[in-house]
Amino acid sequence: MLLAPAALTAVLLLLDFAFPPPLPETQDFARVVADRYGKPLRFFADSRGVWRYPISRENVSPRFIEALLTYEDRHFYRHPGVNPLALLRASVQYLRNGRVVSGGSTLTMQVARLLDPHRKTLPGKTKQILRALQLEWHFSKDEILDLYLNLAPYGGNIEGVEAASRLYLRKSASDLTHAEAALLAVLPQAPSRLRPDRHPLKAQKARDKVLDRLQSFTVWSAEDVERAQLEQVYAERLEFPQNAPHLARRLVNTISDQEVIRTTIDGNIQRGLEDFLRDHMDSYPAKTSAAVVVLENSDLSVRAYVGASHFGNGRRYGYVDMARAVRSPGSTLKPFLYGLAIDEDLIHSASLLSDAPRIYGDYRPENFHRGFAGPVTATAALQKSLNVPAVQLLEHYGPGRLAAALENAGLALEFPSNGRPNLSMILGGVGARLDQLTGIYAALARGGQTAAPRYLPEEPVRERHLMSPEATWITFEMLASNRGGSRRWRNLVRQNKADIAWKTGTSYGYRDAWAIGVTPGYTVGIWVGRPDGTPLPGYYGSISATPLLNAVIAALPDNKQQHLKKPDSVTQETICWPLGGQKTLTQTSHCHLQHNAWLIQGRTPRTLSPQGEPLRAAQTFSFFTNRQGMRVKPSCMDSSTQRHSLALWPKELESWLPANQTRAQQIPPTAPECYTPTATTGTPLKIIGAGDGNQYRPNGKNAPLPRLTLSAIGGQGKRYWFLNGEPKGETLGNENQALLPGSGKHQIAVLDASGNVDRIEIFVGIGD
Repeated sequence: MLLAPAALTAVLLLLDFAFPPPLPETQDFARVVADRYGKPLRFFADSRGVWRYPISRENVSPRFIEALLTYEDRHFYRHPGVNPLALLRASVQYLRNGRVVSGGSTLTMQVARLLDPHRKTLPGKTKQILRALQLEWHFSKDEILDLYLNLAPYGGNIEGVEAASRLYLRKSASDLTHAEAALLAVLPQAPSRLRPDRHPLKAQKARDKVLDRLQSFTVWSAEDVERAQLEQVYAERLEFPQNAPHLARRLVNTISDQEVIRTTIDGNIQRGLEDFLRDHMDSYPAKTSAAVVVLENSDLSVRAYVGASHFGNGRRYGYVDMARAVRSPGSTLKPFLYGLAIDEDLIHSASLLSDAPRIYGDYRPENFHRGFAGPVTATAALQKSLNVPAVQLLEHYGPGRLAAALENAGLALEFPSNGRPNLSMILGGVGARLDQLTGIYAALARGGQTAAPRYLPEEPVRERHLMSPEATWITFEMLASNRGGSRRWRNLVRQNKADIAWKTGTSYGYRDAWAIGVTPGYTVGIWVGRPDGTPLPGYYGSISATPLLNAVIAALPDNKQQHLKKPDSVTQETICWPLGGQKTLTQTSHCHLQHNAWLIQGRTPRTLSPQGEPLRAAQTFSFFTNRQGMRVKPSCMDSSTQRHSLALWPKELESWLPANQTRAQQIPPTAPECYTPTATTGTPLKIIGAGDGNQYRPNGKNAPLPRLTLSAIGGQGKRYWFLNGEPKGETLGNENQALLPGSGKHQIAVLDASGNVDRIEIFVGIGD
């Protein structure tokens, strides 16, 4: 008699070994990328195309567990996997009514059927019972319940209560109301027939049946049930969220061990920004897209990431992630050059820079808005994004040093094939990515320390040094004090009562438009253009990207009344042009023009020397005069001789100066008997054939616009001609240069081989 139980046990063990429970693969779940609060941004089905997201009983609303167990299996925690009384009751009801009145399957049996489907036959039912007993042998009740929570069918390719809650109710299964819990508890009974998005009335009737049972067993109070039954069953159509789609796809492809990837994205900001950007860009020409990155400066968390304005729109290349695309950054690298140059004591915020014609070998930089402005402060040059002063500054700082500093800070620059850092990089002759560029701009609000943008909360902040806190604050102030933006921008600054440093950029041929703004709390990067690289004429940074920047910054939370603290070592002092020193340390005759400048520990670097001269070449000129006021050499000195000292402006700026400050007016002629040739003498360069302020009109209504034939006298060597800042030709000696300006105001400039410049302004009318 004792052998029979032992034999039966042996047989069961053998069967269990031969036919183990067909458990699902633990990693074969659908995946979800969520925002910082755990709300889904984008779903990804599993390898079978099934929407199933992992969840455990601890993370499901207790209301759902109560509804499920009360309605499906009240004795779940007491039976061994099979409830004989329930099976007997179901069988009797079937025989009496000729149809299924109530099911006899326990939750364990339902899990067995989900794991190992069978036909509705007696052998199939027997197999289900054996599988249920096998599950109870291998697993605890809580583990079996977890299997049900993840495998229960909810219609179509939706499995598990978390997926059903997310997709039908747009919330987690941890946050269910009484009505929602009852609805999700009953749906697996007939998932297709009761789908709430297709058959809401049938679903509501089934839900109310569950609620009645919960009340009859006093699991829920009558008041709770009554309120729950007042709720109408409503479920949205199954449209899966597609927020931050480019980022979500990238994270899913790179992170393989997490079913739920929680990011640093703020879902509210992300969704609002996507909707706004899509609507805004609808009015732009075909093939145009836009990208936006929003960082929180405190820890470089990415709060919004839009890789394309129209995700999925093939006509606008919506599948291309432009936040990571390598594009020409235009002028957006300039603030870092100025900040690094301030750190190196090359300039201060009001240093004299020259916006005048220059030649660097075969390279002739020209300004975006044409023409030359002459003498400008470093702040004005940066705010107006003047190209020529930036090239002048980079020549002194060094392209290689700038590239190394930016790459060390986290900006991976890409140069043309076999290319090396050169002067053109500061005007966009290099490749950069929006996400990285936005990351290093955040250094302007972080004391010069930057780090890679963080997409995951667990990612550490690995800081890198870019600039000193003092140079960083001054650079931020130089950008924030720019009042040249639109009226809407000025209103934004006034309403927020916050500091906003901003910079625009446009690549060659209108292929890329940029706008990047930094507040104490956030950094926002904007790119607008065509992903295929074709031009977008007329759409430059301040026109196409800045309006987006305005709107994004205005919509960001907790972004008002914030100001950066000025370092104690930064002071504002009055400095003098043309030498660049403090007024209190400059002799009065050398102080031709005064500006206020931000200085670090009172240091005042002198004005940069002209092109081709040593960094700090002499910028003063001393000489002696006789009683007639003519220059003499020391050997001709007598008791009447007087010594003079002049502060010289860079010679390329002569044509912008008042007549009494030019070298020709300040430096007297030499006495014939004491002639001393010097580099400061010589005939000034002058344009011949047109005068400053001249106006020209066609001879008659339909006559062509006038053609100008110009030449230059004075100066030395080859002459280089510019029309509105654009190179037009070269001449030697008395050779003529023909120019055909269109209607309107024009600036004509000529540069000689020694750096001398002359310029005139003319007007060409259309006619009578």
